[in-house]
Amino acid sequence: MHHAAEPRYSAAERRKQWQYLRELGASIAIYIALLVPSLMYGPALTDSLLRTAVLTCPMLGFFLMIWAIARQVQRMDEYQRRLTLESLSLAAAITAAITFTYGFLENAGYPRLSMFVVWGIMGSAWGVAGVLRCWAAKR
Repeated sequence: MHHAAEPRYSAAERRKQWQYLRELGASIAIYIALLVPSLMYGPALTDSLLRTAVLTCPMLGFFLMIWAIARQVQRMDEYQRRLTLESLSLAAAITAAITFTYGFLENAGYPRLSMFVVWGIMGSAWGVAGVLRCWAAKR
């Protein structure tokens, strides 16, 4: 356990974190820059390869986000990587349980949900699991 006078993170760890935030921030900016015109102009295009390309072009930014996250995981030490993997595993299990349950409810007439909802559940579950895992690790 660290003492109050000791820095919580080393200078190298802070540099790695800032590098990650820059990479992720740039990829999110690209995603948004492509998303806005995609939503503005894509739906009005006639069904064609061009329409498909315009509507899916924000995925370039999304793939860059995956690249930034993968690079950050590679930069993590084994302990951080283990906590991240455990949190992600719990999030996947929670997401599976919720979406599978809702699938049964759809059979009973509940409205169909967009696939975007799945990511919302997954991201929220990952965040909550990560916070709880870090809190438990500090106890």
